[in-house]
This record gives sequence, C-alpha cells and structure tokens, in this order.
Amino acid sequence: MTRSFHAGQPFDTADADIAAALEQVSIPTLLLSLVHITGDPRFIRDYKQAGLFLNEVQGFMSEEDKARARAEALPIIAGYRDAGCPVPAPLPDDLVQEMLDWAACEPVGADNLPLVLEELDLRGADPRRPRPIPDAGDFHVIVIGCGESGVLAGIRLKQAGIGFTILEKNSGPGGTWWENSYPGARVDIANHFYCYSFEPSNHWEHFFAEQPELRRYFADVVDRHDLRPHIRFDTEVGSLAWDEDASIWRVDTGTEVLTAHAVITAVGQLNRPHLPEFPGADTFTGPAFHSAAWDHGVDVTGKRVALIGAGASGFQIAPAIADKVQSLTVFQRTAQWMFPNPMYHEPVADGVRWAMDHLPYYGRWYRFLLMWPGADKGLDAALVDPEYAGQAGTDPNYAVSEMNAIARIMFTDWITTQVGDDPELLAKVLPDYPATGKRTLQDNGSWLATLKRDNVDLVRTPIDRLTPGGVVTADGATYDADILVYATGFRATEVLLPMRITGRDGLDLHQVWGSRPYAYRSITVPGFPNLFMTYGPGAHLAHGGSLILNSELQMRYIDQCLERLITRRLRSIEPLPEPTAQWHRRSQEEIRKTVWAHPSIEHSYFKNADGEIHTVSPWRLSTYHAAVHEPVWSDFREE
Repeated sequence: MTRSFHAGQPFDTADADIAAALEQVSIPTLLLSLVHITGDPRFIRDYKQAGLFLNEVQGFMSEEDKARARAEALPIIAGYRDAGCPVPAPLPDDLVQEMLDWAACEPVGADNLPLVLEELDLRGADPRRPRPIPDAGDFHVIVIGCGESGVLAGIRLKQAGIGFTILEKNSGPGGTWWENSYPGARVDIANHFYCYSFEPSNHWEHFFAEQPELRRYFADVVDRHDLRPHIRFDTEVGSLAWDEDASIWRVDTGTEVLTAHAVITAVGQLNRPHLPEFPGADTFTGPAFHSAAWDHGVDVTGKRVALIGAGASGFQIAPAIADKVQSLTVFQRTAQWMFPNPMYHEPVADGVRWAMDHLPYYGRWYRFLLMWPGADKGLDAALVDPEYAGQAGTDPNYAVSEMNAIARIMFTDWITTQVGDDPELLAKVLPDYPATGKRTLQDNGSWLATLKRDNVDLVRTPIDRLTPGGVVTADGATYDADILVYATGFRATEVLLPMRITGRDGLDLHQVWGSRPYAYRSITVPGFPNLFMTYGPGAHLAHGGSLILNSELQMRYIDQCLERLITRRLRSIEPLPEPTAQWHRRSQEEIRKTVWAHPSIEHSYFKNADGEIHTVSPWRLSTYHAAVHEPVWSDFREE
C-alpha cells in the first residue's frame, strides 16, 4: 500500500523509464491524471473513447490515439517530476463532472453523483469516516466476524472512539479469504475496486487477486489500524440474547459469556458450506472435503479426482488441478453462463504500479473505470421487460428483455467460439435459461480449455449415490475416484446460521424469519434492539458493485445509529415493524421483476426451498446509497 493515493509520491524516474511505464497503463486513466497535473481539460476534449466495458480499461481507443497520448504525457510528467511533484490544485466541480461523463462514456446523472463522488474522494477526506464521539464512555460493541466487513467495523468503531471487541471463529482475519484456500481461488471483482475505498493497494500482483494476496491485504489493514488488541481469534459465537433489564446483549462463546451494549454481525452469507446428502457418502474410502475446507495434506497429483459442482469455486478449481491429476470428472447440475475477461489471470505490470504510485489521482480514476461499467449494468440486463415479445422461433425461456437477449447472444458466442467443433460438449456447457439468471462467471478461456482436455470429463447426469470407490449417476454409470471434492457452495439463504439470536420478549430470530429472512434496509430487525447487520438479508449483490462498497455504506449507517445511542443516552434502538415490512414488501416487488426470479431457474443459491429470493438486493447502487445515507429516525423505536 502506498503512502498517498491522491497526490502521488515524489520520484526521480528517468524519462526512458517513464516512457516504458506509459506503454502499460490505462490511457483513459492517464489522460484524466494529466487534467489534474495541468488543470487543462483538453486531454479529455481532444481524445475520444469508443466505449466502456467491464474490465476493458483502454476505452477501445485506437493505437494511434494511444501513442499520441503517451507522447503528450511524457514531457508533462517529466516536468511534474522536476517541479517536485506538487499537489495539484482542486478542479472546478463542472470540470470534474465533465471528466466523469467522459470516463463513463455517458452522462453520470445526478442520482449517481453522490455515490460516485464518494468513491472518487478526490479531496482525500474519506467521506464515510465517522465523527469522533467524545463521550462514548464505557459503551461497548461486539463485532461477530473478522472478514472484510468485520475489519471495516473495527476500523470505524476505533475512529469513532467506541470500545469494541471482534470475535472471529478462524485463527486470523479475512473471512472467506482466510478459509477458501483451494487451488485457483481468486476474487472475481477487479481488486483495485475490491478493496476499501480509504485503503487502496497499489501493489496487487494480479488484476484479480489470488487468495493468499487477499488474505495478506486484510491482515495488513488490520495491522495498519492496530486492531489485533481488539480481536479474539478462534472464538465462535454460539448464541446471543438481549437482556431487557440491563439493556445489553449477552454473547455466549461456549467458554464464556461476554456483554455488549450493541452487536454488529459481520459473518457474511457465503461462510457455511453446503454438503449435499448423497446416499453412500459415508462409505467413500478416499479423502473427501469441501472446497472451503481444502485438505492441503492431500496430494492430487496422479490421482483420479471427482469434483462435485461447477459453480464459482469448481470453475476455478478444475483449471488449477487438471494438469496434475490422472483424471478429473466434473459433475455439474446446471450449466453456467460466462462472459469473457482476458484480464482474469493477468499479472499487474510494473508500469501500472508505477502510475498508481506517482501519477496524481490515477488510482482513483482507475477505480472508477472498474466500478462504473459494473455498477448496475448487470441489473439493466436482469430486469424483465413485460412488453418483450421474445426472439422469433425461440422458447419462452430464451430471454426476458432485448438487453437480456443481447447478453445471451454475446455469452453464447464466447462459449461456442471456444468449444469449436464438439457438439456434445457444447450441449453440456450451453445454459438453457436466460442470461444472468444465476451468478455469471468470468472466463479467460481456461474453463472450456480444461473441459476439452483428454483427462477431463464433464458429467451432467445427476448423481444417484456414492460408493467406496467413486460416484454412480442416475443412468447407472460408474465413475471411479481416489479423491472427492465438494464444490457445492454455501447455505447462503440461512442468514446468520448457526447462531441462536434471542431478542426482546424471548423472540428467536430464526423462528421469526423462518425461510424468509428480512431486515429494515438490510441492517436492523424489529424486536432485536441494538443489533446491526452487515451483509444482512437483501444485501447480496448479483448485478454489480462490490460487497466492500456495500459494507462501507452499511457501516456508515450503523455508525450514525451508535452515535445516536451514545449521545442521546438511549437504552436501545430498533426499527418499527411497519417501515420494516414496507421495505421488505418493496424489495420483494422489485426482485420479482428480475430474471433471478424467473421460473426456468430451478437451482440457484439465491432461492430458498420455496423458490423465493430474500437475500439478494434488487436496488441500484445509487438507490441503496441514498436509502442508507442517513437513518430516518421516525422509523425507529427509541428508549
């Protein structure tokens, strides 16, 4: 991580080395940085981008224009170096707006502007940072979980001056990036965006970081903010109960009961593995484990491996081990849509790191170029158009809108181009439901190339049972295996499992929810005072953005609730039933307008056993940003 991510660091890089670095940078981002250095808008007015697409950071500019931009940039950057790298003067608001519109290749409207300007943070103010509370006294908060949202909660509580303890079941920070160490594990959001807005890293090794690097990132952030004295590792919460008389939460870890005035859950939704109950599973004689608990004591080299599941984790595991194993049999229930991302395994070039460190605001604008095409564009393709007549001669499950049909055509072309002349494989890998209806995976060609290997077999026939020596499918076929890997996902719809949470008047949260978890603005629940959730029901992002972004928005909201509790000397705060029900009702109405709820999609971790969706956010990022920017206090019960 770099000392300054806004103004850059002084440097003495030679002209030739600067020129070499410019061969590797994003040219649109470079041009935006030049506007800051010079104050001259001609660098965006004299150059045009042809478009902006997710993970395409060159604006589809011509090679001639990119070469011209580099030639113009070199003497300006050298002059900036020779002047001692002065901090650029703030730009006028109207010029920043022009730069945003230019970078986005479309107008960034007033509804998106508040969120976008926060993310850019051109003034280095960290606008989501809480105000210090001078009279917090002995008020204490327990945070359950030390993944990305738990680390964030600790940082913000410390900045506010509120006492806190973080309880983490693992032996270190990072949550999913501590646990999921399977071969090939990496983030599927560009990591220059998948990081805290106030703690960017300029030194990622890959554009889509692998698990060890992400684990180090969260550990580094913990140490930079000196959070370890506040964390209890290897401590799992079994239950928590509200003590009405004392207005405190009693949190049971199995070995002791801790107390807190407020509790923040930061346990995520993808943290409890799902293990299908196959007949005969207990008879398999070889090593068998879930991808989230990869057994690194087992060597897959030269072994016959059965990989059950080919969603996000299986999609990464198969290419990582295929060249080591004797054979790999992949059992896939449903084919996945995928879209091209040539950067998926690409290392970050030295010139990019140099620009991040030294060119003013380069990192901030690069973050925007990653954020904008992934901010709600997926939602646009997921919305059902009731007037859409469909493609002539196609089935009703082909698409849900014209944009959705275009996405399907693009994804289909990507798949068919790679499969080539293999109709049997194409029939297996081409989905039969509308595009983006389930989690859409990113591919640089490695997945389908793996499936075409001689030692890899993709099986779409359902599994009937397991035997001591392998897998038997419903058609009676037998597949021998030495090692069994479950890449079968998580119990995502069972929010806050397996903790027992008892609120006011003995309410059991899981009984209140049943199979339909809900929360007011995804954060609080009536009857459970001073209980706040990050990544609660309705907060999962299936269409864009980043869970870290969502966590930052939610934590600012929680900070304001805690500030009100402390400064007004309240005993408790909780949402009223009617505003909560209204929020859930509106969320469900919006969810039903999306392809995720389409009846053709039977198997999806978005859906509960009744085929309903209660964990996914239907809201545009700007809409949710506005909804949680400040609490509406009239919607709360305060005591």
